[in-house]
Amino acid sequence: MEAAVAPAAPAAKTARRGDCHENAADFISRVPDAVLCTIISLLPTKDGGRTQVFSRRWRPLWSAAPLNLDVRTPYPGPGVPVRTSSVSPDVVPKVSQHPGPARRFCFHGLRPGDLHDQAESWFRSRALANLEVLEVGYKVHGEKDLQELILARISLPPSAFSSAPTLLVAKIGYCDLPREMVPSMGFDLLELLSLISVSISADVFRGLLSACRALKSLHLAEVRGARCLHVRSPTLRSICFRDTSGKVELVIEDAPHLVRLLMPFGGRDDCGTIRVICAPKLEVLGPLLPVVSKLLVSQGISSAGLANSVHTVKILSLRCSGYELDGVLNILRRFPCLEKLYVVFHKHKEMDKKIEPQYDRLHPIECLQTHLKTVVFETFLGHDKQLEFAKFFVLNAKVLNKIEFEGFYGAYNSVSLAYQHRLLRVEDRASRDAQFEFMNRHRNTVNHLRKHIHDLSVADPFEQP
Repeated sequence: MEAAVAPAAPAAKTARRGDCHENAADFISRVPDAVLCTIISLLPTKDGGRTQVFSRRWRPLWSAAPLNLDVRTPYPGPGVPVRTSSVSPDVVPKVSQHPGPARRFCFHGLRPGDLHDQAESWFRSRALANLEVLEVGYKVHGEKDLQELILARISLPPSAFSSAPTLLVAKIGYCDLPREMVPSMGFDLLELLSLISVSISADVFRGLLSACRALKSLHLAEVRGARCLHVRSPTLRSICFRDTSGKVELVIEDAPHLVRLLMPFGGRDDCGTIRVICAPKLEVLGPLLPVVSKLLVSQGISSAGLANSVHTVKILSLRCSGYELDGVLNILRRFPCLEKLYVVFHKHKEMDKKIEPQYDRLHPIECLQTHLKTVVFETFLGHDKQLEFAKFFVLNAKVLNKIEFEGFYGAYNSVSLAYQHRLLRVEDRASRDAQFEFMNRHRNTVNHLRKHIHDLSVADPFEQP
């Protein structure tokens, strides 16, 4: 009798199998179509289309889901990767028949000629109406391609901004922004705008900004065509500006809600001039290069001399090799309420020896006396100049809570830490509450800033996990 009875499966195994099947069925059946459509719309184009194979219920969902279209032309040459999630331009006419709404259209690889004409028709199609995210950029494979585009004066397709009233995010790159495109535009919802290697006149730029009635973050990199860009915006909270040509001046005339002004550095040290006339809430600034810095902060005062202090800035990032202590101190005099300072050390250059007025102990720097709580030294290698630089803050910053020294991996151990403490004269520190942290890591400030340029959720954009 017992031999005729089949052995029972372990209770736990049976429960797991039953729970898994039941939960999976219940979960899928309970999720509304609208939620599934949202999930599909967040997937790349190819992946969204593949969801149709899941079940009969999923087959019509992709057609109803907001379109997320990423188009890229194949890059010539071996070893250059192409995103597997993107589709080629010849697929776009088929996808453009998508009956559902459009959420995002990304096209990197636009070129003059037939493809340019095709793109004009794409932007006018019903499938790309009411876009929320637009990314359009011409194909550039280095400095030679960029120069050819500049000489050719390739314009953005006139219909590219057909969805201006519904756009939330726009990124335009490597083209001309023609004058006739701007006057009729109204970007009522646009919050994040990036112009990368775009040629634009001062008038068109001014008109574009005035048409952005909800703009929160503006990214300008290597903008051409205007010697001076004027910013007036009642909504802007963040500006990121980079100009290696040294020929462009950014004038922040009136930005009552501007909180941060970022200046990511590149391979060359030259930079355009930034003149801040009215930004009463500016709190975050940098990274500045003291030797060639062209930052003029007047806050409504006609003269922009060193006597004009900026009491609102709380977080400052500077680049230096350790040779420019006097230049750094001259900058710190401008920010009496500074609470956090980042110093990004870089390789010494002859220009770093530029003569600056020496630090005058009879006129103490206010932030060192009353406000500066945290100093972070990045890529700290501990050579003589860097040690002297850091030691100044150890011996003169009176309210410091913490100093972080970030070196390359493996740079610190128990023996080297004791040696560094002795060289820095930690026992003689001006603030008895100051804690010292030595970290074996090498952060990349530039890449971090570029990835989080429009991230307004963090108070300190220079801080990295």
